Amino acid sequence: MSTFKALRVYNEDRRIEARFVQMSLDELTAGEVVIRCVYSTINYKDALAITGAGKILRQYPLNAGIDVAGYVESSSDARFKAGDAVVVTGCGLSETLDGGYAEFARVPTNLVIPLPNGLSLYDSMAIGTAGFTAALAVQRMQDNGQSPDLGSIVVTGATGGVGSLAIDMLSHQGYSVTALTSKVAQIEYLKSLGATQVLLASELEMGTRPLEAAQWGGAIDNLGGDVLAWLTRTVKPWGNIASIGLASSIQLNTTVMPFILRAVSLLGINSTDVPPALRQKVWQRLASDLRPQHFDKIITREVSLDEVPSVVGAYVSNQITGRAIVKISQP
Repeated sequence: MSTFKALRVYNEDRRIEARFVQMSLDELTAGEVVIRCVYSTINYKDALAITGAGKILRQYPLNAGIDVAGYVESSSDARFKAGDAVVVTGCGLSETLDGGYAEFARVPTNLVIPLPNGLSLYDSMAIGTAGFTAALAVQRMQDNGQSPDLGSIVVTGATGGVGSLAIDMLSHQGYSVTALTSKVAQIEYLKSLGATQVLLASELEMGTRPLEAAQWGGAIDNLGGDVLAWLTRTVKPWGNIASIGLASSIQLNTTVMPFILRAVSLLGINSTDVPPALRQKVWQRLASDLRPQHFDKIITREVSLDEVPSVVGAYVSNQITGRAIVKISQP
């Protein structure tokens, strides 16, 4: 192999452009493990990076794609050998490192996870950063005492990748789940994943008091802004709120009263800078008790690498339900 195809993002004269190029391994960012990429997936961050709608890349140019699953092509680290099936999610791919929208990727050893028993490469990308993030939220909430008897868990941004997978995992763990969505047409989809209740954003009454009636055992929030502030006011004593996303706003206007008077915990979920032991633990759970039960419903499309630029715009405009797999090469 002399050159290979990659979807590379450039910043030229302050204009973001993603285009396909031919490149060599020597041009990739540094790392000990070279991976032949088989599958990737499309995340909201991928769409922001490729369209330039959000500042994701911290340096240019870089190959896009924050996730990749494939086989080790070569490794200078004895922990991996050619032919090993591996997964890399997040970890700075398409931010400071060349990402997975390419036929080959080169990654530092400490970011590479051996494919857990019980998952295929396809499964691992059906999970991807979205599923890993959802599972990390569940892990941290449970580590902090979240149990089903505290009450229903609200999942916001419920039809997206993180939201869909969080509903699946929580319901399988025995939690009652309330899905918050603006998409009336997706009510049955959310119930099919395990949501026991669907709350429409158009019917939401947030109130303005520092503390509103305590309704929810906890929450996984993908939105930020007013919705996250409302959650702080309405989660029951000792409940946890996992803050994952900022699709609505980066602002949070609340008071300290929920945290002091109700002992509510606000847990920040960063799926990039995760200690290796915790990352490994979460992936093992994703192959066992947190393994999603509804891949057939959550994976709504499969696209080729060539098709990625034409489909990411729908993610930015919130027109997507579920997840898409990107097939890069033959398994």
